Amino acid sequence: MATRQLKLGANLAGVGNSISFWRHPDVPIDASVNLDWYKKHAQKAEEGKFDLLFIADGLYINEKSNPHFLNRFEPLTLLSALSAVTTNIGLVATLSTSYSEPFTVARQFASIDKLSGGRAGWNVVTSPLEGSALNFGKGEHPHHALRYEIAEEHLNVVKGLWDSWEDDAFIGDKANGVFFDPAKLHTLHHRGAHFSVQGPLNVARSRQGHPVVFQAGSSEPGKELAAQSADAIYTAHETFEEARAFYRDVKARAAAYGRRPDDVLIFPGIGPIVGRTEREAERKYEEIAGLVEIGQALDYLGRYFEHFDFSRYPLDEPFPDIGELGSNSFRSTTDKIKREAKELGLTLRQTALRASTPRSAFIGTPEQVADRIQQWFEGGAADGFNVRTVVPGGLDDFVDLVVPVLQRRGLFRTEYESDTLRGNLGLPVPPNRYAAARAEAAAGLSRP
Repeated sequence: MATRQLKLGANLAGVGNSISFWRHPDVPIDASVNLDWYKKHAQKAEEGKFDLLFIADGLYINEKSNPHFLNRFEPLTLLSALSAVTTNIGLVATLSTSYSEPFTVARQFASIDKLSGGRAGWNVVTSPLEGSALNFGKGEHPHHALRYEIAEEHLNVVKGLWDSWEDDAFIGDKANGVFFDPAKLHTLHHRGAHFSVQGPLNVARSRQGHPVVFQAGSSEPGKELAAQSADAIYTAHETFEEARAFYRDVKARAAAYGRRPDDVLIFPGIGPIVGRTEREAERKYEEIAGLVEIGQALDYLGRYFEHFDFSRYPLDEPFPDIGELGSNSFRSTTDKIKREAKELGLTLRQTALRASTPRSAFIGTPEQVADRIQQWFEGGAADGFNVRTVVPGGLDDFVDLVVPVLQRRGLFRTEYESDTLRGNLGLPVPPNRYAAARAEAAAGLSRP
């Protein structure tokens, strides 16, 4: 049997995954809308043999939003550009099922998949921020359970559209004037509770069959959707014990749906801070943490709770009792923030600073960071990691210093196995449903 290999994704976020990152003198002020910045980091991740790039997204901002959210590229447009300057690395972006039409989504990701030669992936989200509804004229933001009900149907429709064409449908027989085989074109005719989509899709399947489906969300409905329909799941955990419990839970749910546990890859997000010495790593963290002002930290915390204004509460008293606030937005995150504030006896100030500039568990020398990665990977807490840049030069540090350690330990590739995302992730190519049904029927007829 082949040795299990670690998977790595690079989360690229321009001026940063924190409220203060942009203030550092080494960060270009226009990084979130600077194509050269993204090209440089995409190519660095590919140099490090990363499996994929990840571009997150959101649909609502206000004056208190994270600076990166205020002025950034639309993800699929950006991935189109990056597909032309990369060769093997996967290209994954977030797109909401709550505020998009399945036909458009299927067409967009199928196009990226064809442009890139089979390297596209879709991070399925349900849009946690209630303000998103204000930008789409759809009235009230759907409640949490309904958003996941919509997402399940949306995803099923998109996968159905991706199978509109069988892989050998386009004959291209110029001599006889036959462009395609009509018997291998299929119309979906979907009529459901939330969508009515006829099809077929006007883009054929790529070499990887379907774009790889990621899902982000650690609530109960999120875990169910991932276990049933996703190829991979993004999650976030601060401790090994939490990550391992989540890993076991999702793998068991996948098995309950008749899937192999390895068919759903789990990628915790991490923000490694690497120094050639422990002190250097700590200094890098302190530089970023020192740029945070408490007012900004409160705004950052408030975003998770539907942009709630925490400034009305005393900073140095216990975190306030805000009831069910946050249950219809980033539910798993807000539940965790409230639980930890209560269990640890945190003040509002401590909670806000903890949320806005979390101190990574993956901090230290290259060997120490590799040790922690190996512990989580071999200990049943992760199949791979979604690596965020939390200090300037963080991706360069990880590729140049940590990846070689992982390679020497036999945990990570030294060369790409494939030039498709599924191939590098070790995921099977999904058969076209219509071709598979015909083959199954033919096999049944041939049996005595």
